[in-house]
Amino acid sequence: MKFEENTPIYIQIMNYVKEKIINGNLKMGDKLPSVRELAEEIKVNPNTVQRAYQELEREEIAYSKRGMGRFITEDTEKIEGLKKHMADVIVISFIEGMSKIGYNAKDMLDIIKENLEKGCNDGNNS
Repeated sequence: MKFEENTPIYIQIMNYVKEKIINGNLKMGDKLPSVRELAEEIKVNPNTVQRAYQELEREEIAYSKRGMGRFITEDTEKIEGLKKHMADVIVISFIEGMSKIGYNAKDMLDIIKENLEKGCNDGNNS
């Protein structure tokens, strides 16, 4: 995992876990890696992973079972809300970036359509 300098590492870890949930690599009810396992895997201090996991619990994305570890929520609405929120963040970032370089809404839509068509023609329709 490569970290950005402008965002706290624990937030980047939270986003990493959220992305794995949304893309299906982690499913509802799955056990999260232990704090120590994930810290070793991504080469960070276990306290940083602990903080990320605590925040995921606070957001009700994960929950703890005493003596068994942490698990992904089984609340479908919570996962759908997470997916929508992450999509909104990406779209807002795109809009802000495009606005900064002078694109209006119509231009942005044209570029999106053009790139979607390219992606579909290349067999990458995801």
